Amino acid sequence: MSDYSFLRTISDVSKIITPLDSAIRFPEVLEILLEKYGDAIDIFCQLITESDSSADVLRKIRSSERNSNERMALLKMYRRCVSPVLDTETTKKIKKVSSETLIETYDETFKPISKLKSQFSKLPKEYRYALVALVGEYDTRGQLGYQLTGAFFDWFEEHFRGKYTIEGPRGAGRDIELSEIYPEFEGSYPCDFVIRRCNDNEVLAVGFGRYDSTRGGSQSDDRTGGNSNKVEKLKAFDQVTPTRLKLIFLSDGPGLMHRDTWEEACVLDGQWNERVRVITLKLAAKRISPEWLES
Repeated sequence: MSDYSFLRTISDVSKIITPLDSAIRFPEVLEILLEKYGDAIDIFCQLITESDSSADVLRKIRSSERNSNERMALLKMYRRCVSPVLDTETTKKIKKVSSETLIETYDETFKPISKLKSQFSKLPKEYRYALVALVGEYDTRGQLGYQLTGAFFDWFEEHFRGKYTIEGPRGAGRDIELSEIYPEFEGSYPCDFVIRRCNDNEVLAVGFGRYDSTRGGSQSDDRTGGNSNKVEKLKAFDQVTPTRLKLIFLSDGPGLMHRDTWEEACVLDGQWNERVRVITLKLAAKRISPEWLES
């Protein structure tokens, strides 16, 4: 087989895109977010009232005695209201990164406690709505991707029941490392799903699912490099440990229609002597076949 991009033959990309919609509209979302974060706002205001410094507020938020969900909500508020340079992915690691380290590094960026006290002593209702909108902005990030892979799993199991299996997290969960399948593989290579043949459990394909509501520019550049690297890693491994692996990129959503993102998909599709295929949910039946998986 030679490299051939099926996607290059598609003239109207919009016809193969799957519209998924799980977003809650404005202003309905505000009441939902206020219900979710209202208690945390009250705690945040209380911590400010009881503390002598902005650093002290951070120490109290990161207490190991605090519920992790509550702590995360408060850390989001701290980042929005006190120090925007504090990354919540770092501040939530209370065992690996001490509060004193964070304070020593970022103290100069903290809003003074005196100003916080004046602003949060009697927080107006409209400010509460604005704060929950900021804190909950990314709460549904990734949900459309989970919805996409879940739909693909359903389709695959319906069409190939008894012949092939598909495994992997349907929602948030631990990815399957390639080294779990091939102990000889060195390094990290997390896969969203793995396809096996039923009668002997042989792995025939691994894949990745992404739903892009909108994408372009530097985001697309980052995706291009990451996906190309996945292909090159598998090719290098296959030269040392020959496999029959195919690589599936389940890529869907309106973001795929951006010129640079679509071009990336066309370049990837058909690589490695057609062992790489880029599909949308609507293309699955046409592109994922026993003949290709077994070739």
